[in-house]
Formats: sequence, structure tokens, C-alpha cells
Amino acid sequence: MGGRRIGIVGGGPAGLMAAEVLSAHGHAVTVLEAMPTIGRKFLLAGKSGLNITHAEPFSRFVTRFGAANGRLRAALDAFTPDDLKAWAEALGTETFVGTSGRVFPKVMKASPLLRAWRARLEKQNVDIRVRHRWTGFAEGGLRVETPDGEAVMAFDAVLLALGGASWPRLGSDAAWVSALVEKGVGIAPFRPANCGFDVEWSTGFVEKFAGAPVKGVTAQSAAGTISGEFVVSKTGIEGSLVYAHAAALRDDLEQKGAATLLLDLAPGRSAERLATDFARQGGKASFSTRLRKGTGLDGVKAALLRECMADVSGLAPQALAAAVKALPVRLLRPRPIAEAISSAGGVRFAAIGEDYGLTALPGVFAAGEMLDWEAPTGGYLLTACLATGRAAADGIDRWLSKRA
Repeated sequence: MGGRRIGIVGGGPAGLMAAEVLSAHGHAVTVLEAMPTIGRKFLLAGKSGLNITHAEPFSRFVTRFGAANGRLRAALDAFTPDDLKAWAEALGTETFVGTSGRVFPKVMKASPLLRAWRARLEKQNVDIRVRHRWTGFAEGGLRVETPDGEAVMAFDAVLLALGGASWPRLGSDAAWVSALVEKGVGIAPFRPANCGFDVEWSTGFVEKFAGAPVKGVTAQSAAGTISGEFVVSKTGIEGSLVYAHAAALRDDLEQKGAATLLLDLAPGRSAERLATDFARQGGKASFSTRLRKGTGLDGVKAALLRECMADVSGLAPQALAAAVKALPVRLLRPRPIAEAISSAGGVRFAAIGEDYGLTALPGVFAAGEMLDWEAPTGGYLLTACLATGRAAADGIDRWLSKRA
């Protein structure tokens, strides 16, 4: 069944994917985007190389969404990473798999893909209206601020794809929360995800090492033991290895009031080997020399050891080896949600049906990052946004069919 009027609020990946599916079914689709252009967060994410999905086995991929694994499974089954790659390639974007398993466009940019996508949507007669900000529900439709003033717009069905609470300057400012709470929709509080953390660095350490990358290390938390790299910032730590542990560390801070990330600064060598190598150093050798000769550690890694362990230079070989293998970096708090790559929290899954329709608001659906789920970086976020956009679009089409 086609020909019904559908409003999609939000011109990010979830909303645009829903627009593609619904317009292909013959519906008249209008996308309302508050910002001057669509896909602003999508474009910024692609500036350093657009990571569209991940090439790991699908059985592993679908476990990356924490408490929402089960709820997202049907949507991901219907739009897998392989499906996403095929979709991108049909839009003229060839992909490749990086050494980490992440999948990127060969051009390493988001803009060509977004241009081709918009052209497809326009060919399918999708009406994209920028600078149209949804401000709530009104009798007979949606209340929308437009360049020509406030308007009430009526649709046969509505999809909300408004994003979470990270990077608010790009449009995902969570301003929609109060409008849904007023209608009885359950909302989990927003929290930062894939974020950095504050550490109480000394002034001297910050002055010398802020911005320094820490490579070839392993970090351990409740999230497991993960290898990678991170960056020392003026306020603490950030980067891909930190983001992989971010949810576990954030939860520890919320539940226990404290969180520690354990660093293995020499993952290729055992504690026993390190202790033996330290013991070989002469008693007159300086601490820097002992570290360099015993482990090869210098620069920021040696500085981290001094910064995070009191009286480390006086430790016996076994204790020094233990510090190198499990250096505790004590965290104060997550960085503000506005700085986070993504957010946790949003519309609770208990508030939506299997078709992604809001149970409190028949005919209104939700998708993307405004739902209560989170995932690490690595292409998981974008894949799930696109998959839930498709799932919600299918749900809308079925809902309308029943009312034909």
C-alpha cells in the first residue's frame, strides 16, 4: 500500500534511511531537519575517515550493543554489515576493510555518499525541508518552526529520528525529551558514551605531554582486556582505547564513585621477564636508565608510570614489573556529554513496540540514536542507526496497511 503522507523528523542516517524505504513503497515523505543542511553529524564523523560498519563475524557484531543486544537483533538481521556495504556501493561508494576490521569508503569521506544518497531521495520525490524545527505536538499534527513562522503539519504517520544528546551544535541536542515525557513516553536519562575521562594530572605532566599518543598498550576494565592506543589530554585521557572501555568506566563511576583503568605498558613481555631484566640493572643506574634498558619504556609511557605510581623509582624489581603490567589510571569523571562521540539513554525500549511505534502515541514511531542503546566506535553506531531506520520504516508501512 502506498500514497500516504509521512513526516520524518530528523535528517540524520536513521531518518534518511527511513525516508528511502518509505518513498520506495510509494508514500509521500517529508523530512523535517532543524539545521541548515541534512546529515551534519554524519559529515563531521566522516572528516577523519567515515567508518560505516565493521567486518568482524556477524555473530560477534550483534553482541556489541550491551543491554540492547536482544532488542536490536531483528533490525540488524534485516540490515547486516554486508547489506550496508552493498547499499553504499549501489550509491557509488566502494568500501575497504582496514587493519582493525573497520569498514571505510575508499574515498575516506562522507560527502560523496551523502550527495549520492540525497540525489536518490530526491529522485524518489522525498521532500527535504531544512530549518524546520519540530517543537512538539499540536491538535491535528506537529508544531514546527519554519523560516516563515510556526506551522502545524499533519501526516498519516510520523517517525522521530532526532538523535541523542552528544554534539548538540550539530543538531542532536535532546530538546525533544520534554515533548515525549509530557505524552507519557518513558525516557532513560542521557549519559555520555564513547567519551574521554578526567584525570588529576600534575601541571608538569600536562605541560609536557598533553596531546601525546600512547601506543602499543593494553587496557583492562570490566569491559575486558583490549589492546590499542589513546591520547593524553589536558584534562585526562581520550581516544579509541578509552572509548572501548567508556561504558564500563562510566558505570563504575556512577555505581561505585570510582573507576580505574589498568594499563599494561609492555604487553609483549611477562612480569617475570620484566622483573628479571630490572634486576640485572646496576644499583647505580638512574630510574630512567633502568626503565629504558629493562623495558624500552621512555617518553610518555615512562612519564605515566611516574605520574600514576607514588615512589615508583624506589620499587623493587618485582613491584616495578607489576606496575608496568598493571598501571592504575584513576579517573575522576567522564567528559561532558556535549563532547562525547555518542550518548546512552533515550526512549526506553519498553515504550515502543516491535515495529518501533511509540505505545503511548499510535502512529508515531522512533529510530536511531534517540533510542536507549549504545555501542562502541567501529561502525556499530552507524549500522544500528541505519538498521533501526529501516525497521521503523517497515513498521510504519505495516501500520498504515492495516488502516487502509
